[in-house]
Amino acid sequence: MDFTFTDDQLTFREAISRFLMTEAAPEMLREIWETDAGRSPDLRNKIAEQGLTALSVPEEFGGLGMDDVAWALMTQELGYYGIPDSLADTAYVAAGLLNGLPAGNPLRETWLPRIAAGSVRLAIGHPVNPLVSDAQLADLLILAHGDEVHALSRAQVDVEANPSIDSSRRLYRVSWTPGAETLLASGEAGRALWAETLNRGALSVAGQLLGLAQRMLDLSVDYVAQRKQFGKPIGSFQAVKHHLADVATKIEFAKPVLYRAAHALAKGERGVDVYVSQARLACCEASWLAARHGIQVHGAMGYTWEVDLQMFMKRAWSLDSSWGDRALHKSRVAAYVLGDGARLGPGHTFED
Repeated sequence: MDFTFTDDQLTFREAISRFLMTEAAPEMLREIWETDAGRSPDLRNKIAEQGLTALSVPEEFGGLGMDDVAWALMTQELGYYGIPDSLADTAYVAAGLLNGLPAGNPLRETWLPRIAAGSVRLAIGHPVNPLVSDAQLADLLILAHGDEVHALSRAQVDVEANPSIDSSRRLYRVSWTPGAETLLASGEAGRALWAETLNRGALSVAGQLLGLAQRMLDLSVDYVAQRKQFGKPIGSFQAVKHHLADVATKIEFAKPVLYRAAHALAKGERGVDVYVSQARLACCEASWLAARHGIQVHGAMGYTWEVDLQMFMKRAWSLDSSWGDRALHKSRVAAYVLGDGARLGPGHTFED
């Protein structure tokens, strides 16, 4: 089993990183977030031109046809540069849900090419998320009613804004009425779609949290190299070194867990729920430690609007409960570990 990334995946990640470094600098994001919509159509179009919105759309619909493993790299970049929820929700989570519909489904045939082109926004209302991100601007909302999957236009729903500590997030409570004309799937098919969507959403958040952890670590390292006390950079003090080394260790230990979960999801492996929840928890721990130690080395100024750390710290906090909180993911791991016949140990790692 080969876990190395392909040249195409690595090259694409590098290209996206270089692009976002220029086009999504913190000062630019602040200007966007201070607008009423909090979104930039111009930035969105430029991202689409880079091919990111087409990443996992099948080639027959104008996409690149890559899988969850490629997104495990891309979501880290989205987290590192603080790109809002709607991009990953549309290009990754919603694209995966639509692609899971039966061949010939008119919604699938209509919306996947538009996702690839980057001309639409989709919002996902999963049962584990009481609030729907970017519902106000969505062209299409995919919502849950029990086990049923429904698709509605923006005109068919009412939305109520809900403030977030993270300035990049636009969260809404959505009111709507299910009907036969909006129904996509129900029963076992609906449950399967929502289960896979939960895993994909949780994996998306895990990747973003890992990217956020790396960004907060980088900001902290830069700060302690410049900030001086007693005539020396505070980064030379052993206690500060230990704080940041702990964060770096958490990040490195979380990466293979994320990649293993992405591989399991891409291959439809048995036990994928456990792999995804383990990745979600590991990446969350890395981001929380990066935020906590980042604040400790920055001091109180780390909370201020002018300092970049607070942007990524607040985003990590707000994503903590998105696509399942810690209790949900811990319960999924515990059910496996404590269950009868649990396949634990290195000899079972890659069993089908």
